[in-house]
Amino acid sequence: MMEFIYQTGWGAFAIMLFFQIPFVLFFMYVVFNKSRQTPPGEAINAGISRIKNIWITAVVVLFVAVNVFSVKYFPSVASARVESSGIKIHDVAVSAESWSYDISETEFKVGQAVRFTAESTDTVHGFALYHPNGKVLFTMMLIPGIGKASIIHEFKDPGTYKVRCLEYCGAAHHEMSDEITVTASTS
Repeated sequence: MMEFIYQTGWGAFAIMLFFQIPFVLFFMYVVFNKSRQTPPGEAINAGISRIKNIWITAVVVLFVAVNVFSVKYFPSVASARVESSGIKIHDVAVSAESWSYDISETEFKVGQAVRFTAESTDTVHGFALYHPNGKVLFTMMLIPGIGKASIIHEFKDPGTYKVRCLEYCGAAHHEMSDEITVTASTS
């Protein structure tokens, strides 16, 4: 269930609806009640104040809970987990330029942990790695002059992984892609 919420577009959409629909209903309730004129000197309904406090508390608690549970899905946390596990990490250099990638190595084995260290040489680019089933595994924004971005990914499934730029970088942005091949380990 947690993977559905944190690793799919439909999960993100469900969370957005979970927060937005009650907000819209409460907003409409407040607007409707405020549109009625209250005579000067008449006390504001204490019930609205109580509902408002319950609503704010519920939203804050849910917001904090959703964010706490999502931490383990952050790419930087996953990188730190792999780095602290003692697994040997293979370093790969990536350079992005209009409209191609120069990846120092593109063939890996299942179970291999790879540190992608990427930089852009000309404009803002993205480095997004897609699983063979089409799911985005991670993405990095590469900004020239800022330095290198780095992330560690452990390949779990064999197949052809797509690399695409997710930051609009010019006229041939749609052609900026590459492939990484992951084969079953022979151990």
